[in-house]
Amino acid sequence: MALGFIAFLILTASFFPFMSRAGAYSVAPAASPSSPTGPLVPVPSCARSPDPAPVPPPSSAVKAGYWPSWNNSTSPPSSINLSYFTHIYYAFAELDNTSFELVITPSDADILADFTATLHAHQPPVKAMLSIGGGGGGGDTFASMATNCSTRSAFIKSTIAVAREYNLDGLDLDWEFPANPEKMASLGDLYMEWRDAIAREAAETGRPSLLLTSAVYFASHFFLPGDTPRSYPADKMAVSLDWINAMCYDYHGSWDTSETGAPAALYDPKSNVSTSYGLTSWVEAGIPPKKVVMGLPLYGRTWKLKDPADHGIGAPAVGLGPGDDGVLVYSAVVDFNSENNATQVNDEVTVSAYSYSGTSWIGYDDPWSVTGKIEFAEGHGLGRYFFWAIGYDKDWSISSRAWVAWRS
Repeated sequence: MALGFIAFLILTASFFPFMSRAGAYSVAPAASPSSPTGPLVPVPSCARSPDPAPVPPPSSAVKAGYWPSWNNSTSPPSSINLSYFTHIYYAFAELDNTSFELVITPSDADILADFTATLHAHQPPVKAMLSIGGGGGGGDTFASMATNCSTRSAFIKSTIAVAREYNLDGLDLDWEFPANPEKMASLGDLYMEWRDAIAREAAETGRPSLLLTSAVYFASHFFLPGDTPRSYPADKMAVSLDWINAMCYDYHGSWDTSETGAPAALYDPKSNVSTSYGLTSWVEAGIPPKKVVMGLPLYGRTWKLKDPADHGIGAPAVGLGPGDDGVLVYSAVVDFNSENNATQVNDEVTVSAYSYSGTSWIGYDDPWSVTGKIEFAEGHGLGRYFFWAIGYDKDWSISSRAWVAWRS
């Protein structure tokens, strides 16, 4: 397995619309940012507090999902079974590459308003979060924004204003990924100043404080061959963020068609490219366990087997299998298995599922493997989970299993 090449492709995250969060893509925004009409938000001071007050862990369960807003026409907020979620992320808002303010198009504005109203009308209400960035969300723009105090301030001010205008409950940063130690340091500054601004805005307005979360690499550091060695600013994240969303998927895929692989393996006996390693690394780096939330994929990756008789994990392959660039959302996986009378396997070594029919091979998560992952996370005292992405499940079968698998 060319792990360095895999790492490079994960870093570039230039895949396609319905992929994982590591490859998420959103429709290009209009050129000008929104102009929120709510009260002015204080511009944060760039002086970093030497001893910031710790942010308490979430007081309620985090059973979350990211909702791809570009699928609104086919899967609007009203179609979501809100009974299975505590927090839902609107994916994604982007930045203007000059002003570094959020871009909210007229279409976004209408969808956001419906999104928030729908979630808040549910009983109990579901928290409405806004995720910024994504795999196609402009890493270079984030890097430019985070480099200096004034541009960070403009960004932070814009995010809080948008959150308040659309009655959102929190904000989420999905920068994929800071490319070197210097950019990681800038990210740490951004988190600290953002938390400070959120706290001051809540104190000055009397409104509940916004939640602040971040989608991050599956591990706390980049270690694969070909990576620039670097680590996240875990010390600052621990006190600035309410929790992190670790993207525990895309370990194998279309960038290596030489053999099959478990795309979101809980364990990998041959390497550290696994969910167990990644989540443990975040705790070891200093993130409180309850602030580490595990990512679960609602899609599979596919290969074309070299020999239909050799069909295990790691079997020789010669190309991609069914789906768009070797990807099938979970509902399509279930349909494929049924229509092709595929053999379905629950692999206890990796705690993942796969199926095969003829030369077609699919690696994915199913209710069984998700239950195993939740037991691992619960046993290690971690925060709960999120899905990429809402709308990809089959009759809410995985979402419902996850909801009941994690004991309250």
